[in-house]
Amino acid sequence: MTTQAERKILIEKIKHLPAQLELLVGGLSYAQLHTHYLPDEWTVAQNIHHLADSHMNSFIRLKLILTEDNPTLRPYDQDAWAVTADYAHTPITESLTLLRGLHSRWAILFEKLSPEQWARPGFHPDNGVVTIDGLLESYAAHGEGHLDQINRTLAAQTK
Repeated sequence: MTTQAERKILIEKIKHLPAQLELLVGGLSYAQLHTHYLPDEWTVAQNIHHLADSHMNSFIRLKLILTEDNPTLRPYDQDAWAVTADYAHTPITESLTLLRGLHSRWAILFEKLSPEQWARPGFHPDNGVVTIDGLLESYAAHGEGHLDQINRTLAAQTK
């Protein structure tokens, strides 16, 4: 089980991800956003749009866990989503704006959960039992992982 102090650190990561992304990708050119600089890795734009999609899914999963008894949480194919037309044609500012609002609400919700709410489970067909602590830990790390991937992608463009 995650302690209150650990939860606070993870919630801070959720809060600050949108600003970190904006700082990292602000001012990048179209080519920098949409070029595959690393084989088998997403572009910077795909990473940004994926974070919006993935974190929206997680927020909805959290709400389902809070409002239903042991809900089944629907999986989705993130690689198939990454090649849909909106990933190529939507400015990243749209996803950054979405992330800013989503992460604000997400952090507020996490901060206000009661001990009984933290204990509620969900079920994911691919991953088994899902806890709210698990969602928090996973998506704080998920954001950091994509920050790292974007940094590696940007570093590869100069080679």
